[in-house]
Amino acid sequence: MLRIRPNLVALLLTLTFASACVPQATEAPFLPPTLPPPTETAPTGTPIPTVQSDLPTSTVAATPTEGPCSNNLEFVSDVTIPDGTTVSTGSTIDKQWLVNNSGSCNWDSGYRLKWIGGNPMGVNQEQFLYPARAGTQVTLRILFTAPAAEGTYESAWQAYGSNGIAFGDPIFMKIVVIP
Repeated sequence: MLRIRPNLVALLLTLTFASACVPQATEAPFLPPTLPPPTETAPTGTPIPTVQSDLPTSTVAATPTEGPCSNNLEFVSDVTIPDGTTVSTGSTIDKQWLVNNSGSCNWDSGYRLKWIGGNPMGVNQEQFLYPARAGTQVTLRILFTAPAAEGTYESAWQAYGSNGIAFGDPIFMKIVVIP
């Protein structure tokens, strides 16, 4: 005959009922933040940009706006590879531009940077243009490959909204390729 201890039965019943009373995890919908994250500043008060892979990075906080928004991109400066820089044939070129998202729309995954002229220099002719909150200053980055033939080359790019409409200042790179 099988003999079961009363304490063991009580423990098993307690565990069974306790697990039935534990709330089950459910997947919560993703809600984007409504306020920009705080930025770190250097001792001089200058914002410190954070780098995430090849994506643009925010360096200035912004205030969200209500209602319909407008898109704009203002070129500020070349961060790397000033116009006329000499590079070797076939070399990798890490081009970065500092721009302002001076519109009232936040750039998200629907925004693109598209090649509009010159030589695409070995990259996809459409690049992501995100994330950037309205009113922020961001660094845009593309890794190009210098052409195999010597000469002067330019690559021009334009921002496009999620509606497919071009906006803002075009950005470009102009290099001199030598063997």
